[in-house]
Amino acid sequence: MIAFAATIEPLRLANRLSRRDLYAWRLAAEGASHAACSNGARVAVDMGLEDVERGSTVLVCGGVDAHLAATRGALTWLRKQARLGARLGAVCTGSYVLAKAGLLDGRRCTIHWENRAAFAEEFPEIEVSNRVFEIDGDRMTCAGGAAGADMMLDLIAREHGPDLASLVADQMIMAPVRSAADEQRLSVPARIGVRHPKLISIIQRMEDNIEEPVSPSDLARDVGMSTRQLERLFRRYLSRSPKRYYMELRLQKARNLLLQTDMSVINVALACGFTSPSHFSKCYRALFGRTPYRERGAPPLEAG
Repeated sequence: MIAFAATIEPLRLANRLSRRDLYAWRLAAEGASHAACSNGARVAVDMGLEDVERGSTVLVCGGVDAHLAATRGALTWLRKQARLGARLGAVCTGSYVLAKAGLLDGRRCTIHWENRAAFAEEFPEIEVSNRVFEIDGDRMTCAGGAAGADMMLDLIAREHGPDLASLVADQMIMAPVRSAADEQRLSVPARIGVRHPKLISIIQRMEDNIEEPVSPSDLARDVGMSTRQLERLFRRYLSRSPKRYYMELRLQKARNLLLQTDMSVINVALACGFTSPSHFSKCYRALFGRTPYRERGAPPLEAG
């Protein structure tokens, strides 16, 4: 809901502060009189999947389980609006729906950082960034959360000048306003609460090498340490071994892929550096308390 509200409110405030109807909007949903948010709130909609006026902008707002919203009817409607000349955009996981419709092919886009790995696995031909928002021609996407406001403020500045955008930002108590160049996720030091340069370098390499894990000896050698020093470094700052930390990174990515994509469990295992499905299942259960098959709701493979 925060993504939805953050995207609409700058438009309302732009109208109010300019004392002109610069923007108008309607809410649409497929075959429903309302849309339900993940927090339980319901928002009444104004229309079904009908053609919009030429020159309109269509924004897809997505939350959890966005793949369930990528119905044949919704995808067909989005493709038709694109053919009729609508500018298309997405908020949070709405980028998944646009990608599924083939409307982000050859474009640069973004999506919430939690969904980025799964998106990249399913749509390897699409350039997906970690930025707060991306505007590529007549396609605009943002990471969700408060990033919807950043994207709309940029749009207001482009269409009606930076002064109005600044007034809207002041009304929303948004300072500083983020640009399209800003990253959406905290840096490694901010996330782990440690600024040790060698530790940060090692963790960054771990995060960049999930599918083909790097050995502890190679990680240590890269930063001029022995494996024993590497062990001490991780236990001092993160209270776990480097092997354990790396495993948790890989398994967290696996969980995101299981929950956010239709990839088979075996392919998820391979994407996270596990060559043995049984070993993957054992490690997954040890961390999350359930097997990857139960997480997905699929029956385990028969032996043989």
